[in-house]
Amino acid sequence: MTNTKKKILYTLGTCILFAGGCASFIGYKIKYASCYNGKEKAYLYVDTDDTKDSLLSKLTAHEVNVFGWGMLETASSFTLHTGRYAIEPGMSILSVYRRLRNHEQEAVNITIPSLRLSIAPKDQPQPMKLDRLAGIMARNIMADSTSIAALLADTASYTNYGLTAETFPVLFLPNTYQVYWDISPEKLMERMKKEYDKFWTSERQEKAKKQGLSPAEATILASIVEEETANNEEKPMVAGLYLNRIRQGILLQADPTVKFAVGDWSLRRVLHVHLQAENPYNTYRYKGLTPGPLRIPSTVGIDAVLNAVKHDYVYMCAKEDFSGTHNFAVTYNEHLKNARKYTNALNARGIR
Repeated sequence: MTNTKKKILYTLGTCILFAGGCASFIGYKIKYASCYNGKEKAYLYVDTDDTKDSLLSKLTAHEVNVFGWGMLETASSFTLHTGRYAIEPGMSILSVYRRLRNHEQEAVNITIPSLRLSIAPKDQPQPMKLDRLAGIMARNIMADSTSIAALLADTASYTNYGLTAETFPVLFLPNTYQVYWDISPEKLMERMKKEYDKFWTSERQEKAKKQGLSPAEATILASIVEEETANNEEKPMVAGLYLNRIRQGILLQADPTVKFAVGDWSLRRVLHVHLQAENPYNTYRYKGLTPGPLRIPSTVGIDAVLNAVKHDYVYMCAKEDFSGTHNFAVTYNEHLKNARKYTNALNARGIR
């Protein structure tokens, strides 16, 4: 081989090695160099109707440099998964690609508050109106409130858990739960049941049994107690009073049940006309607990029922100082004195 040929081959080899090195370097930079230089974590939401093109558009809108995506897709298969994905400062396109391909979502919070319920119109099969609850649950997830409301109104949703349309709300416990953004309404219900079972430990179930209540009944009573008082220290006292009335066969005569029955939570003064409401939730006319809860009570309220104070009181009346607490009484005459003081205070303030 002549020296000229050797030089040519050497030069070609050097060029090939250089080109290969450059390609490797470029490939490395594409895969591992930062593709997102934002200072804050960004969130990418992938919906059921997204395509690869719309996905890349969303990434670009978040100022993610998608150069090299095609090369990654050629090297390995990619399936588009719905979800909420975190794009962190300094992430490479390879990290973003793997996170989306592997369905590595970041959880979202669903907070269920202790909220008041209401009765649905008579022409609806579901006696409890749960649209507000559906709206709250839908705030941070892909499913919309309409699909969740439809599931809440489905008979199978509560019969599968041994509940009725009226007692169905006891399944939901106020708390903040971490779920994935693309959780289905059905899976969300399963999660609520799991949390319900976790809360109702054998110890709590035994306490309810000693009070003569099922878990659902304890929750219903807790909802009445929490409408009577917002004072956590007083709740076990109020619970004890209602348990006394139940055991003695006395009507509960709880004013909040009347407000619920007439569909007006704004009532500041329950009058005789309200007490006549023909509704099973009106405890001035119907003995025992209401068919379902008036609200989704807090776990503090439920535990107040399970740990109710033992006493002899069967009457109570709001204190005349409007502190939100109550005067308790054993006899009706004592109760009348307390009621007179409260009525006078209402009149003095012009509350009708």
